[in-house]
Amino acid sequence: MSLQGLALVALRTLIGWHFLYEGIYKLALPGWTRAGVPVTAWSAAGYLSAATGPAAPLFHALAHSSALPIVDRVVPIGLTLVGVSLVAGLFTQLGCAGAMAFLTLFYLSAIPTSGAPQPGAEGAYLLVSKNLIELAAVLVVFTCHTGRIAGLDLLFRRRAAVTLDERAPTSA
Repeated sequence: MSLQGLALVALRTLIGWHFLYEGIYKLALPGWTRAGVPVTAWSAAGYLSAATGPAAPLFHALAHSSALPIVDRVVPIGLTLVGVSLVAGLFTQLGCAGAMAFLTLFYLSAIPTSGAPQPGAEGAYLLVSKNLIELAAVLVVFTCHTGRIAGLDLLFRRRAAVTLDERAPTSA
């Protein structure tokens, strides 16, 4: 594997870990702190209610709709599946598409337009946020087809090629 291939697979794996951990963490709640205090279950309601971007009206409505329990289940499961896909290199293109969909929604929920530090953020952002940067990184992973470099996609592709070779007619 070339250094470029190694770097691309490393990028895919790190992005996958980010999604996987976010999903598992949300699925694991409610939980307990080390002090024995219960932690409440995760909900997208706060995030959706705080949306300020162009899709804010849709997100605000969703936060107060009967669909919220579905969103609260689909988001962490989706994050986990995207993470598994990217870490394992399994259905990598589909995993990248899912990651790009999530990151686009996250970016559109709060496009940084003030250029000033925001509460809970460690820096000041103007138009470019961590979500947009990660979206660009996933686009690189997607366009480079990293599943063809390393991962379970590569194994399945080789197995399919062997199967096709076995089915090919032999000439006498």
